[in-house]
Order: sequence, then C-alpha cells, then structure tokens
Amino acid sequence: MVIGSAQGRGEAWFLRCDGRDWVLRHFRRGGLIGRFVHDWYFGLSAEASRAFREWRLLAELHREGLPVPRPVASCVEKHLFFYRADIIIERIPDVRSLAQMLKDQPLPERQWQKVGQCIRSFHEAECWHADLNAHNILIDTDGDVYVIDFDRGRLRPRGGWAEKNLDRLHRSLKKIDSTAGPIHFKPSDWQELLSGYRS
Repeated sequence: MVIGSAQGRGEAWFLRCDGRDWVLRHFRRGGLIGRFVHDWYFGLSAEASRAFREWRLLAELHREGLPVPRPVASCVEKHLFFYRADIIIERIPDVRSLAQMLKDQPLPERQWQKVGQCIRSFHEAECWHADLNAHNILIDTDGDVYVIDFDRGRLRPRGGWAEKNLDRLHRSLKKIDSTAGPIHFKPSDWQELLSGYRS
C-alpha cells in the first residue's frame, strides 16, 4: 500500500507491506541529459545495472553494520540495449535530512561531530558515495546518523577521493544556504564535523 511520496530528482514512494515500511525509488536521470532521456540507461546486463549494483553495495554495507537502509529488492525492465530500474529499501523511521533540520534550527556541536564520525566510518570501510550531500544524510530523533542513496557508489581503496567526498558535502551545505536558505550553518559547524571525522 502506498502511504506517501517524496520529491527529488528520483521518484520515491513510501510503501507499507505486512507491517513493514519501505521506500520504492525509481532511477531517473539528472543534469542536461535528463531533460531528454528521463529514465533510460544503456546496459546489456541486468546484473550490471545501477539498481543491482546499488542493491549489492547496500547489502554489503548493511552486513558490515554501517548505518544504511536494508535493501529489499531491485527491478530492471530491459528493452534491447537499454533499461529502466527501481529499488526498494527499508524506510528508516523518524528521520529528517540534515538539510531539513538546518532549515529549522542549528545543530549542537556534538551532533556535527556525530555526522563527521559517521562519514569516517564509511571511508574506513573504503566506501565511496558518489553524491554525498546534506539531503542524503539522515538524523533520527536520538541523533543517530544514516546515509542513503548509494547510486553509483562503490567500494574502492582509500585515496584522495575521501577528502573530495567531504568537499562535496561542504559545497552542498553552502549551496543550500545561498540558494534555498538561509540555513543554520556556520564555519564553526564544519570544523566540528571535521573534528568528529578526524577523532
């Protein structure tokens, strides 16, 4: 049963099935190409599709105890050399994105440190997130931090990408503040996040 939806580049629906809450996300292109080709991707194998790759990565991260939603299912619709895809994941209860929270109130120093520690745990597991931004970091009512949307993410040896990952998040926070803000974000908040990351 569909109980809600979320707006964004990818369509997402909230589902309830046998007392469990899930999120169904449709893979949709962004950027310039997304204006012309909304949800078709080139691919010869379902196993190599973005949906299956994300499902496998989430399964591995969840098995390792990292704070990600448990993957439930993925689906690929093939047409010759192209495909469309969906993924279903468990819905994490009582969470809001970092971006949403900062629109309403500043976060305490300890919470910023926990965000940094969470990101560090993924980097130590050699997990690269292709689009680490303030919308893909979730915080629950206990202050626990989760990361979502691992489309195009992968496991890779540690390297300079870790700092670039942090830079991407920093840019997203400043962009939200300048274009959709203002939000409760100041330079000292970023330093607290880095303090948690490096502790």
